[in-house]
Amino acid sequence: MPTISVNRDILFSNIGQKFTDSEFDNLCFEFGIELDDVVVEKVNNKDETVYKIEIPANRYDLLCAEGLGRALSIFLEKTTPPTFKLLKPSNEAIHKMTILPNTASVRPFVVAAILRNVTFTQQNYDSFIDLQDKLHQNLCRKRTLVAIGTHDLDTLKGPFRYDARRPTDLKFRPLNQETEVNGLELMELYKESHLKSYLPIIKDKEFYPIIFDSNDVVLSLPPIINGDHSKITLNTKNVLIECTGTDLHKCQIVLDTMVTMFSEYCASKFEIEAVEVTHVDASKHIYPKLSERFEIIETSEVNKKIGIQIEDSKMAKLLGRMGLQSQIVESDKIKVRIPATRSDILHACDIVEDVAIAYGFNNIAKTIPKTNCFSNEFELNKLTDLLRIELAQCGYTEALTFTLCSREDVADKLGKKIDQIPAVHISNPKTLDFQVARTSLLPGLLKTIACSRNMPLPLKIFEVSDVILNDKNAEVGARNERRLAVVSYNKQAGFEIVHGVLDKIMQALEVPWKTGYELKHTQDASFMPGRCAAVYAYGKVIGTVGVLHPDVIHNFELNLPCCALEINIEPFL
Repeated sequence: MPTISVNRDILFSNIGQKFTDSEFDNLCFEFGIELDDVVVEKVNNKDETVYKIEIPANRYDLLCAEGLGRALSIFLEKTTPPTFKLLKPSNEAIHKMTILPNTASVRPFVVAAILRNVTFTQQNYDSFIDLQDKLHQNLCRKRTLVAIGTHDLDTLKGPFRYDARRPTDLKFRPLNQETEVNGLELMELYKESHLKSYLPIIKDKEFYPIIFDSNDVVLSLPPIINGDHSKITLNTKNVLIECTGTDLHKCQIVLDTMVTMFSEYCASKFEIEAVEVTHVDASKHIYPKLSERFEIIETSEVNKKIGIQIEDSKMAKLLGRMGLQSQIVESDKIKVRIPATRSDILHACDIVEDVAIAYGFNNIAKTIPKTNCFSNEFELNKLTDLLRIELAQCGYTEALTFTLCSREDVADKLGKKIDQIPAVHISNPKTLDFQVARTSLLPGLLKTIACSRNMPLPLKIFEVSDVILNDKNAEVGARNERRLAVVSYNKQAGFEIVHGVLDKIMQALEVPWKTGYELKHTQDASFMPGRCAAVYAYGKVIGTVGVLHPDVIHNFELNLPCCALEINIEPFL
C-alpha cells in the first residue's frame, strides 16, 4: 500500500478538528487506513510533526492531504461531499487540444482540464507536486500508462497540438534547464538523473510524443519532462493539466483525481473548466468527464453479507459518512451516488465494504456460521507430507527452492533446448535468474548443493514440490505437477543409493515391483548414457533415475559425481 507523508497541522486544519496521536490512530483504524509513523522534521528551522499514513492502493482520492482531510471530515460528519461543477465555455472560447496521427505508435491518448484563479501557497504547491508523484508511482505504473503535465496557462496560447516527432526533429528547453536540447540530447542529459527510469519508455521509439501550443512553444515531452516555458510557480493563477497515456480510462481517472483534489483552491471552489480534445478519428470529447453514476443496493443483501441487521435509514447514513450520498427509494432499496472521486468503486460489493467500514468491523458481532461441513486434508498434500517423512527417515535433508529460474537452468545446463521444454515464460522478467517457471526440481537442488560444497560429504537432499508445465488443454494454458526429487552428491556416483530410495518410496506406497513399478533403459541428455533408467508405474512413465552427465555436473559448478531421481507422485493418489 502507498504511504503518504502529511503535515499534522495542515491535515487537522483540513479535517476541522485536532487530535492526539492516539486519537488520530484510532480514527485511521476506524476509517480503514493506518497511521504508520509519527516523525518530527525540520522545516525552515522549525519542528513540524509529520504523519506517515498507509492508504489502500485503490483509494487515489486519499493520496494527498486535501483528499484525506476531506474524506475524514465527511466521515466525522463535519461536512458533506462537495459538488463539482464542470464549466463548459462557448465553442469559440473553449481551449482545444488536437491529437495528431503520429501519436498512435507511442502514446495515443491525451486528456486535459483547467483550474482557474488558483491560490497557491508553499504547502498546497508541495502537495500538488506530491500527488502527481504518488499517482505516477501507483495508478500510472511509473508513467508507463499515464504521465501528468501541469502548466501555467497564462504563458501559453491555444489551441494545443499533441504530436509525435522524430527525436532529431524536436527542440525545446526542459524544466529548470538553461539550454535547448533535441530528443537524443535529452536522453543523454537525464541518463543519470532521477528521471532515468522513465527514459526507456520512449527511448527506442521512432517518434517521441510532444505537446505544442499555437506558437509552437513546447509544453511537455511526455512521459519524461515538462518544458521550462510553462512551469508552475507560486504566482501561477490558471493551471492547465494534461494527461497523456496508453490507457484512456486511466488517463480520465488521473485527470479527475487531480482536478477534484485541487479545485478547492480555485476562487470558485470546486469549479473546473473543460477542454475539448479532438481525437485522430475527428471525434470531439469534453474533458474532464467527472463521471458520476448511481447504484441500487438492497439493505437486506448488504446486512446478510456483513452479518449485521440495520435499517435503511441507518445504512444510508453510514454510506453518507463514506462520501456516498444515498437516498431510500423504497423499502429495502437504497440509491447510492458514486462521485467522480471514487473510481475505486467498481461493483456493489465495494459499497458493501464501505458500509462495513462505517459500521465498524469491531462492532460486528461474532457468530458461528450457519453451515455444517466436514473438512479433510487435501489428498495430494497429505501424500506429500507422508513422503517427506519417509525421505527424512532415509537420512536426506529437505530443500525448498525457487519456483522461478532462468532459461539456462532448465535447458542449457541440463543439456536440453529451451524450445523443446514445455516451460511457462515470464513476459517481462526483472532478472535473468527468474525467466521461466521451473519444469524440473533438479536445477534448484543442484544449485543448493553448489552453495553447500563446503559441507561434509555425502550431501543428500530432496524436495517434494510443484513444477509448472505448459499445457494447451489446461484451463489457463498451464498446469502444476507435484514431483519428488532426490540428489546424492559424493565421491562415487552410487546409482544403487537413489535406486534404494526409489524402492523405499514404492514400499511405503505399497506399490509392488514389476507388477506395480519397474525400471527400463532410456536416453536422457541430463544423464550419462547407459546409466539412466525411466521409472514406470502401472505401465506409464512417471520419472527418471540415474547418474547425472559430467557436463551437467560441471554446468552447475560441481566437481563430484551426482546421482538423481525425479518422479511424478500424482499417479499414486
